[in-house]
Amino acid sequence: QVRLEESGGGLVQPGGSLRLSCAVSRSAFLFSDLSWYRQDPGKQRELVATLTQAATTTYADSVKGRFIISKEDALSTVYLQMNDLKPEDTAVYYCHARTFSLREFWGQGTQVTVSS
Repeated sequence: QVRLEESGGGLVQPGGSLRLSCAVSRSAFLFSDLSWYRQDPGKQRELVATLTQAATTTYADSVKGRFIISKEDALSTVYLQMNDLKPEDTAVYYCHARTFSLREFWGQGTQVTVSS
């Protein structure tokens, strides 16, 4: 069984930064891609950023130039560096992992609130 555990959420003022971490219980090499999603109450879950095993990255248009996804293989941890945060970035952020056999795993989520 694969477990994903997010951390790093919290309350931040507009223009501030946060770094989310996702600890993966298995080696990051087992996954074809690792992603961050977010969901605001009453809205659909949105894909924020993806990092593939080939080290390619994709971002939602709304976060391009502000967010950076990365990973540290030795720690089996994936990060989401969030800069210049806006109130519309407020959501629960979820870590997601997909294996090469297309099995998917989710973390429990971490709340990010951007407010003055």
